[in-house]
Order: sequence, then structure tokens, then C-alpha cells
Amino acid sequence: MSAVNITNVAVLDNPASFLSPFQFEISYECVASLKDDLEWKLIYVGSAEDETYDQLLESVLVGPVNVGNYRFVLQADPPDPSKIREEDIIGVTVLLLTCSYVGQEFIRVGYYVNNDYDDEKLREEPPQKILIDKIQRNILSDKPRVTKFPLIFTLKTVRLENKPSSY
Repeated sequence: MSAVNITNVAVLDNPASFLSPFQFEISYECVASLKDDLEWKLIYVGSAEDETYDQLLESVLVGPVNVGNYRFVLQADPPDPSKIREEDIIGVTVLLLTCSYVGQEFIRVGYYVNNDYDDEKLREEPPQKILIDKIQRNILSDKPRVTKFPLIFTLKTVRLENKPSSY
């Protein structure tokens, strides 16, 4: 069992304009106090073939992390369209939400994202040049792909609570 368990991730403001900020309400529980902060990242995959087009949209440290339940909203700017190949803007891509502790990623939640024109006429007859302000993104929030990685929480990374022993 992990010291940190994600209990829910809610995608807010979905669908939205491609240029709108991303918002995720993240709920998690901590079963042991941690010495260091948790690092949450949101990554936009700009190309399935080349990770150099991936964009780190946000990275935040959350702490201190004591035993209990937590909830916060992670907000991130949209990806910079100038850093995405034009042929990769429209269509399906991936958004990754990760959490790390002491530099080790222990959970990744992946979402498929469909980017397409919000106007049916533009979908049927796409313009020669991408009209980024007319593109809508839809995060397929009901089918996340959750990957957990082993992370050994040791006495060096976990604070022991001072609790009186009972005899």
C-alpha cells in the first residue's frame, strides 16, 4: 500500500476552447506523514512520434503532507500552439497528470484529448491555415489510464508521528 493514494481526479471546464486553461480537481489521501512535498505535473503530448514536442504545462509542489485527506485545483495554461506541428494540432493526443515524491514518479493519469473545430462547417471543410481560436478540446475524462509505479516510502522519507504507546 502506498503512503499516498489518489481518490479522485475531476476534469473541470470540459469541453473547452483549445486556448482555455486546464483545470483538475485532485483529491488524495495520505496515510503517513511525508518529510518532503509532492510534485504534481501536467504534460501535454504534442506528437505521438516525437517527445520533443511535449510541453510541461504546470509543475507544483504541494506540502507539507501530513496524515489526512486533501483536495486542490491544479490549473495550467494551455499548450503553446507554436510549439506543436500544425498536422498534430487537430486530432487525438494525450494529457498526462503525474505525481512524484523525492524525484520518483509514483502515479500517472493519462487522458486522451480530442482537438477539433467547434463549427461543423470547419470540421467538414478545414481551412488551409489552422484557426486555433476555433478549436475545441475535449478531454475524455471518463476513461483515464492510471499507471502506478513502485515507490518505497522509507523512514528517511516518512515522518513518524509521536504517539504515546499504550500498555
